Amino acid sequence: MRSFSDAFTLRRRSLLGMGLAAALPLGAHAQSFPSRPVTLVVPFPAGGSVDLIARLYAEPLAKALGTSVVVDNRAGAGGSIASAQVARAKADGYTLVVSSQSSHLANPLTQANTGYDPIKDFASIAQLARTPNVLVVNPAVPGKTFKEFLAHLKANPGQLNFCSAGPGSMGQLNVELLRNAAQFNAVHVPYRGGGPLVAALMANEVQFGLDNLAPFLPQIQAGKLRALAVAAPTRLSVLPDVPTFEELGYPVVNATSWIGLAAPARTPPEVLAVLYKAVRTVAEQPAMLEALQSRGALAPEALSSAQFTAMMSERLAVYGELVKRAGIKGE
Repeated sequence: MRSFSDAFTLRRRSLLGMGLAAALPLGAHAQSFPSRPVTLVVPFPAGGSVDLIARLYAEPLAKALGTSVVVDNRAGAGGSIASAQVARAKADGYTLVVSSQSSHLANPLTQANTGYDPIKDFASIAQLARTPNVLVVNPAVPGKTFKEFLAHLKANPGQLNFCSAGPGSMGQLNVELLRNAAQFNAVHVPYRGGGPLVAALMANEVQFGLDNLAPFLPQIQAGKLRALAVAAPTRLSVLPDVPTFEELGYPVVNATSWIGLAAPARTPPEVLAVLYKAVRTVAEQPAMLEALQSRGALAPEALSSAQFTAMMSERLAVYGELVKRAGIKGE
């Protein structure tokens, strides 16, 4: 016959076993993840800056995670359609969105109903890159310097067109920010994504733009477009002769954009930790730093999820005021 002491010991072991069993699903997420391919949803057409950064990360991220990483372009509504789809996807870490200031800042501020909240509906994992913005013009436009171009703009109010990736996109907000600071008037012509707007600018359908450097850089280096100013902490090694907006006296326009990775809200913390570690491992590799720099991007900040979310909230507040004051509306 078992003694009271023996029975108590057996009961205690049983309870401990139940506790461990209850805890296993949480730990098991991290131990088993990933067990199949991970999809990076790019909510824009191929060729834009978000797509370029996503494809830079796909192969090294696959090695870091030990599974395939697939890039899936799902364009529409300036990034809102695909972002909303990811927000509603199963929160298991296998469907992620490559987030940006366009999809997670401009759209929620300018579109009537995106179908998602950039803070509440996502777990922001990590930055992939910081992307300088560039003021770029068609070479046929008078003015080889920012000062000369600005003088031409002011002398011809409403006669020059500027491009963006869509109504209410960051390209429009950037120019609006500069317009408020420099006091000029120009006509907004929206396109659907980075690739189409670069083509339009090269064809002189529009005369200038102020957007992410990455898709413009090859054409700038080929002499097919002219860069007049960059929004970056310092001059860029790929464009050493181009001044920053800070140098030109417009610090309000000098903030870099960001591209990051986000999962649906309620994704298990253990899975998010695996993804964060993989992203940071890749981001710190010399080959990645060199690849980002050669494409006009900057190394991402090592922000935690909480810090990333706080930064997004701050920018939503700043640009929210601009959108209200200018009455900007998206698609």
